[in-house]
Amino acid sequence: MGDLSQTSVTAIILLLSGDSEIWEIISLSFGVSLSAILIATPPALIIAFLLAFYQFRFRRALISLFNTFMSIPAVIIGLTLYLMLSRSGPLGDLKLLFTQEAMVIGQIMLSFPLLTAMGHAAFQSADRRAWETAITLGAKPWRAFFTLMFEVRFGLIAAVVAGFGRVIAEIGSSMMVGGNILHATRNIPTAIALETSKGEFTQGIALGIVLLVLSLCLNAGISIFQGKGDLHT
Repeated sequence: MGDLSQTSVTAIILLLSGDSEIWEIISLSFGVSLSAILIATPPALIIAFLLAFYQFRFRRALISLFNTFMSIPAVIIGLTLYLMLSRSGPLGDLKLLFTQEAMVIGQIMLSFPLLTAMGHAAFQSADRRAWETAITLGAKPWRAFFTLMFEVRFGLIAAVVAGFGRVIAEIGSSMMVGGNILHATRNIPTAIALETSKGEFTQGIALGIVLLVLSLCLNAGISIFQGKGDLHT
């Protein structure tokens, strides 16, 4: 117990000391995950809106598909992407395997179903009259769309926060397509796995503290935004 306490204190000191290696890992992890969310969010919300406000063939099947893919294991995404990006794969010529770009693609694939499913739920909770009134008053579709987004903004923000939480802590995809290369593709989860496997717990605990604090902040943020959304309606 004493060793664990001492290691935890050392880990906190390591974080506060501004250790360049550990903060490079944190910076890379946040950069990759934020890039993935920024790329995935716009098309996901557009599809979510179409699924909520338009009737078309295979609509219910698509909704079920996105709901199913919300919980797909990260390692399955990683394996699929690895096979596609490997030298013998159909996208091998792009030479993206073991790069940050491959990690971003993997995290986009992970977050997209979650963003779409939660965005769909948010749009479904909106009053259709807001959309119909905007169109009736002569607003262009894109303007009416942004008006509707403002009406359900708390639910959409909760979706984005949840999507970010999903990808920042995933390890399966990042390990397989990133390769856990120091100064290149090593992020928080892969660094924790590496350090603990070597029996070096100080850096692992330090990075774990970052994820724990982030998780608490994200969950608090989701609760706040969902609460405001319920109050708004």
